[in-house]
Amino acid sequence: MNENMQKLLVSMLEEGVQNGCFPGGVAAVGKGDELLAVGCAGVLSMDGPAVNLDTRYDMASVSKVLGPTMIAFKMIESGKIALYDTIGHFVPDAPEDKKEITIFQLMTHTAGFNPAFWLEDLCETPADVLKVLMEKPLDYAPGGGPAYSCMGYITLTKILEKVGGKPLNELAQEMVFGPLGMTNTCYCPTGDNIAATEISPVTGKAWVGIVHDENARFQNGVSGNAGVFTNIHDMIKFCQMLACGGKDYLTSAMLHKAITNYTPGKDVHRGLGFHLGGTECNYLGDLMPGCSFGHTGFTGTSFGVDPTTGYYVILLTNRVHPTRDNLLQAQFRRRFHNAMYAQFCRG
Repeated sequence: MNENMQKLLVSMLEEGVQNGCFPGGVAAVGKGDELLAVGCAGVLSMDGPAVNLDTRYDMASVSKVLGPTMIAFKMIESGKIALYDTIGHFVPDAPEDKKEITIFQLMTHTAGFNPAFWLEDLCETPADVLKVLMEKPLDYAPGGGPAYSCMGYITLTKILEKVGGKPLNELAQEMVFGPLGMTNTCYCPTGDNIAATEISPVTGKAWVGIVHDENARFQNGVSGNAGVFTNIHDMIKFCQMLACGGKDYLTSAMLHKAITNYTPGKDVHRGLGFHLGGTECNYLGDLMPGCSFGHTGFTGTSFGVDPTTGYYVILLTNRVHPTRDNLLQAQFRRRFHNAMYAQFCRG
């Protein structure tokens, strides 16, 4: 552990809590296999106990990377799918506007799908989701954008489930969480020590262990766009794997393909599933190089990896508790990333 980085990390988390950016948070930074600093501050909920290093968080859209993205990578490596396979290959009755959309376009958010709409308004049951996704008109022609889309990732997941012959949660356990030793990671968690998210307008109580995202809730907590819960211990394992070039999990060829910028010159840079650095007001801050990659989650979670040095940073918060109207965390996160990366560069 690096004493200076440890002090800085904890002090910044405490500052974030004191300034109302989030009720509680856990963070870690490291280099390759080496953990440099880890700490926590704040509480699970406004009137709850203190956060600790075992606290699990609703990962929101970071779930896209933890689940479907990694499953897709492993299926590519095993020859079960290819990036330019089309929706029509897996869904023979796909409509004309969608049958030529590729897995590549779904993973780079260039497929044309609407960012998000409420499935419960259009589906009678979760079994209707793919049918509704196929019927909904596209926002733009495939290959345009990029426009970040939860619906595109739900579509991708339906394809992966068809190929794998199992639901997403089982595929994720067998192909991602199990192999990486992520024993605290799952969909639909049980037990306590789970950070609260937003207060339900129906019950007047905070969501705890129930996924915050509406479309994931409609799908009983298991969805391609959200649903994973995990803690800092397992996120460290996941980021160490990425920081070490996919070590013992992904081939270097797959990871290189994944973190290539496929939307140069656009307002946001997209790899395969990953959000890349190098744009203005990027969540990774101002100092991490443009080739850095990672993802964010609406609930206040994120991670980032610098492939040039093996540096990684993880920030888990529940900024949506008690309300999603709290937007202070975004600016805090950029400052946090700047401070931690600068300290890392000092050695």
